[in-house]
Amino acid sequence: MQYSIVNFSEVKSSFDFRIDAEFYHQKFRQKEKLLKKLNWIKLGDDEVSSIQFGTTPSGANFKNEGIPFIRSQDFVNGYIDTERLVYISNEDHCGQIYSLKENDILIAAVGATIGAIGLSTSAGGNFNQNIARIRLRHEILPEFLFIFLRGKFGQYQLEKLNTGNAQPYLNTHNISSLIAVCLKESFQAEISKVVRKAFLKIDQARSLYQEAKSILLSELGLADWQSKHFLTFVKNYSDTGQAERIDADYFQPKYDEITNAIKNCSGGWSKLGDLVSVKKCVEVGSAEYIDDGIPFVRVSNLSPFGITKEKYISESLYSEIKQHQPEQGEIIFTKDATPGIAYYLNENPEKMIPSSGILRLKTRTKKINNEYLTLVLNSLLTKEQVNRDVGGSVILHWRPEQVKGTIIPILPKRTQTEIQQKMVKSSNLRKQFNQLLEHAKRAVEIAVEKDEQVAIKWLESKGLN
Repeated sequence: MQYSIVNFSEVKSSFDFRIDAEFYHQKFRQKEKLLKKLNWIKLGDDEVSSIQFGTTPSGANFKNEGIPFIRSQDFVNGYIDTERLVYISNEDHCGQIYSLKENDILIAAVGATIGAIGLSTSAGGNFNQNIARIRLRHEILPEFLFIFLRGKFGQYQLEKLNTGNAQPYLNTHNISSLIAVCLKESFQAEISKVVRKAFLKIDQARSLYQEAKSILLSELGLADWQSKHFLTFVKNYSDTGQAERIDADYFQPKYDEITNAIKNCSGGWSKLGDLVSVKKCVEVGSAEYIDDGIPFVRVSNLSPFGITKEKYISESLYSEIKQHQPEQGEIIFTKDATPGIAYYLNENPEKMIPSSGILRLKTRTKKINNEYLTLVLNSLLTKEQVNRDVGGSVILHWRPEQVKGTIIPILPKRTQTEIQQKMVKSSNLRKQFNQLLEHAKRAVEIAVEKDEQVAIKWLESKGLN
């Protein structure tokens, strides 16, 4: 049996009078004791940083261009995913108080992504109410704090401090209570170098991805295409019968522009269901979640560039449903909540079970390569078909037959190969980015647990010093 002995004065001193046993668990208390043996600071102290939660402008309409509006789901392993960003107008921009500057640190403070940490690498942009922004005033390097908060000594605090049951959240006081160690400036500088090197990799990866996307859209004459909503237009009654839909939004001309461009592709086109086999995944129910085990991948854990871990199931349950284990060469693809996100498993994946909101796609033709298909599925070509099919729904649900009916352009082999090469290079750079951040995170943990010199030697062993 594990237990902690806590003075009542400590309970009373907690801001929200926490009496839940988990808050005082030994796993938290041991790490806090270790941190407080070192030189440490509290983020909420005025001389250390300013902390600001964002807001969603009242009545703001998201746009395809304008001021970038960062949401917690836009964090992908530390950087801001620009592929699915939404934008707001200058009029809806909330002014300087909600503007981002270079080196601002962002913390996802609500829901499924709670505890995710981002680093703003450029000025501009706005952020929503589910994100806390930390702007440093103290002499601690932002790259170092970014890595510290991503590591176990930051994450345990975020796990301890979040409140709420159905919807966990962090409030301003929670964020202000976070402590960070102030290690030697020379060591912080070494960590900063590794982080900056990592972000150079992700910039290169983004550039290659954009080049691949530009080739795809240019080949279809959609390089400068913008989505336009028409208030009035004319359709034949026979079209409603063929589509088995009578809602006006389904017949918006913008959807015809996309489908016509695909159907005019020089290499032809096919329905997705003719190119791939489709396997449904499974729901296990929240009662099966455990603290550690086999990852259970939900829609919120999936992005075009990776899979995050949040929920876990037991090894015994995995054995019962392991037929749903994704395989190398498959594309996992969302159909619910945020439909139209595709991730290609180009390596043998670890054990995992995807939720019922995710499909497993496997190509069954040589007409198309996996990297190219993944790009198409993540592009506006598919996004607009999703918008047409699920438009008006409160809870987005893209039916498997609609997924199979998605039309895919078949570009010439030479063009597909050019796109494939850029996608492979981009993917490899993203892996290098992730590895560099993991090395930096481990070095900080070693410095806390042992000392900076041991951590520097560890970095040297990885060729990073």
